Amino acid sequence: MIFVARIRPFLTQWLGCVETCCRDGLWVYRNQCKLSALHNYSCQMFRYVALVSVLLSGATPPLAVRPERGRPQPTRPSPTLEDAVTGSHIDTSLAAPSAGAAELHERMLTFMGGHVLPAEAAYLAYRRQAGSDDHVVPPVVETLKRTAQQQGLWNLFLPAESGLTQLEYAPIAELSGWSNDLAPEAINGQAPDTGNMELLHLLGTAEQKRTWLEPLLAGHIRSAFAMTEPDVASSDATNIATRIERDGEDYVITGRKWWASGAMDPRCAVLIVMGKTDPAAPAHRQQTMILVPRDTPGVTVVRDLPLFGHHDQHGHAEVRFEGVRVPVSNVVGEQGGGFAAAQARLGPGRIHHCMRALGAAERALALMVGRSKTRVAFGGPLADQGVVRAQIAESRLEIEQARLLCHRACQVIDTAGNKAARDLVAMAKVAVPRAATAVIDRAIQVHGGAGVTDVTPLAVMYGWHRAMRLFDGPDEVHLRSIAKAELGRTPVLSPAAP
Repeated sequence: MIFVARIRPFLTQWLGCVETCCRDGLWVYRNQCKLSALHNYSCQMFRYVALVSVLLSGATPPLAVRPERGRPQPTRPSPTLEDAVTGSHIDTSLAAPSAGAAELHERMLTFMGGHVLPAEAAYLAYRRQAGSDDHVVPPVVETLKRTAQQQGLWNLFLPAESGLTQLEYAPIAELSGWSNDLAPEAINGQAPDTGNMELLHLLGTAEQKRTWLEPLLAGHIRSAFAMTEPDVASSDATNIATRIERDGEDYVITGRKWWASGAMDPRCAVLIVMGKTDPAAPAHRQQTMILVPRDTPGVTVVRDLPLFGHHDQHGHAEVRFEGVRVPVSNVVGEQGGGFAAAQARLGPGRIHHCMRALGAAERALALMVGRSKTRVAFGGPLADQGVVRAQIAESRLEIEQARLLCHRACQVIDTAGNKAARDLVAMAKVAVPRAATAVIDRAIQVHGGAGVTDVTPLAVMYGWHRAMRLFDGPDEVHLRSIAKAELGRTPVLSPAAP
């Protein structure tokens, strides 16, 4: 009875939130859930138990879950993952977004609902008429880009351009994930260009920035990243076999790449190629990254690789490099610095993919809920079936758990840097696509035959996010890194009994 008396205030406040949520069909914000010490964790989970009822009650949710307004960041040094595990600092609060970031999120929400989602029909109609072998961008994308620029929704991924932290950018990028073919490019936040721009921003020379970074930031050209090779296990970067050999003031490149995303697009003007410059050097000093203009003699785009049978507009190309000659000044960073540059590029790139994947999962859940309320079987709507309700609830739980991990990784990137966040980024890179594919798969199941066709976006969404468990490092590589870090840690208490 004493325990019940102690928790009664928490239960009363929580039930009040549920009542408000169900009565008004509104999202329950954090400031409605004053749960004292339970605030950070319990509020998030408790409110989404109520949201299952809200989603099935007929209330119309916003395009995506609005970003949490966390407590201000403490002034003491932000904890790293090691701190959190060892207990030297235990702080799970997330910094509140600035007023400017909150305004950009609202602007993005309006842009998605008023411009991007309505443009999907025109985009698909153009692509169907042009055929899978055509990789010209549909005109509606250029229209969206102009609108986004006018509204200040441009280059938000790069803190130096936008002033946003990664944590502030995360909910905006998540919204773009609702329409992965249109929205990321519309705001100039599409892969692989974002990673390439970040790399040039960090390591590019003044000439490289002027020649390539500036037109990329302006959205005038596109780029590709050529690292993966068909003949070796490219998840181990030390296996890369493409040769980059010095010849006077030039480098000569010979090799074969595939999954060079973006290289099929006629606007692709440059590729960042990773290859070996010194096979005799230590394993992580053998590789170098170099800029190769797409029209350089010896560069041959062989074919586009379909993703589960679907040909992306930007394409995923197989590319041959046969005696390709470029000047020494095209090296990104330094000779032998390719491995380190790859890590610098892939860290933010991985977390950006995770942000967008959360948006796809949100859309899939919204489609699942809508279908379950309107589709009738066995005497009633699917939403009345316990198994469907369980799928809806499981989906919400998985999305929220994945989002918290993604945002935590963003916070550590912002406060302690990419290196400190690498384990969290690896965890997010495994957990988020797992959650997204699970949610999308359930949505497909609820849609029946329609779910595996182009009647809904679910089939294409599933293919992309299943592939996400391979690109930018397969799950197994990230799990290996996570386990290695865990095996090297000392627990805060001895697990053995005295």
